[in-house]
Amino acid sequence: MLLGLVASAVLTSLEIPILKSHQFKQYIREEGPQSHQKKSGTPTMGGIAIILALLVVTITGGYFTSESVVMLLVTLLFGGIGFLDDYIKVTAKHNLGLRAWQKLVLQILFAVGLAVYIARFSGYGASVFIPFVNKYVDFGFMYVPFIAFVVVAMANSVNLTDGLDGLCSGVTAIVSFTFALMGMKLGQGSPTIFSAALTGACLGFLVFNRHPAKLFMGDTGSMALGGAVASAAIMMKMEFFLVLAGLIYVMESLSVIIQVAYFKATGGKRIFRMSPIHHHFEMGGMEEQNVVLMFWGITFICCGLSYLIFIM
Repeated sequence: MLLGLVASAVLTSLEIPILKSHQFKQYIREEGPQSHQKKSGTPTMGGIAIILALLVVTITGGYFTSESVVMLLVTLLFGGIGFLDDYIKVTAKHNLGLRAWQKLVLQILFAVGLAVYIARFSGYGASVFIPFVNKYVDFGFMYVPFIAFVVVAMANSVNLTDGLDGLCSGVTAIVSFTFALMGMKLGQGSPTIFSAALTGACLGFLVFNRHPAKLFMGDTGSMALGGAVASAAIMMKMEFFLVLAGLIYVMESLSVIIQVAYFKATGGKRIFRMSPIHHHFEMGGMEEQNVVLMFWGITFICCGLSYLIFIM
């Protein structure tokens, strides 16, 4: 974890001037909070440093296996989707990148590929650990769609969480550390090293991404983080723990779904002041850094509960 922190901090510090020199700047959506307009022009695509740090530390972490290759591949593929999205945005100089359906098709394709590999070729099979009853249940033919849903949902939920300085990197550091502890308890070396490296990479990035952020991770980072967290949980067969440990991710996604559904059903009315839900608190008068601290705190509590349930 410490090696990941150092690697990420060093790589991020080197990346910032490169991003600035290439004019890779964030374009803030006009319909977002007006207070965020001052962030326009901040370097983006900082997630590249997170991915590189994760790659280096996982490979040199002393437990590099085929599992490590799969988790890194998923991270790189989802990070690649985000990179394409970010690159289109910065070159076209607006906040619209890949179309939603294009991202979704690529996400589903990669997620199904992972699910098929795990079920058919990895030796892990189609079983999933069920909390509370503490049993592994074979999902059979439902395993592939289940895993595909988990990966795609996580990638998009983490992406939605990346809306405030330090929010996504901080939340993901706490979640990935929890899975590192689970992996250690299970005696699974590769997912443990990978999750610990991810924790360090997020913390190293947070040095520069905390408020006021010197750079943003962009979709390159958030998509990669979603793929990384999901793939580690899948390798451990701990998919259902993502719901509680990653409750903030769930809340962010549900707030958008509820807002859109209610808006359409009522002809323009809203439940939240703005979605995703972190903007709801901002629009209610909370300072950005206080919203971030609150969400970190919720994640810490949820991850603590997840680990307690895990060891019961």
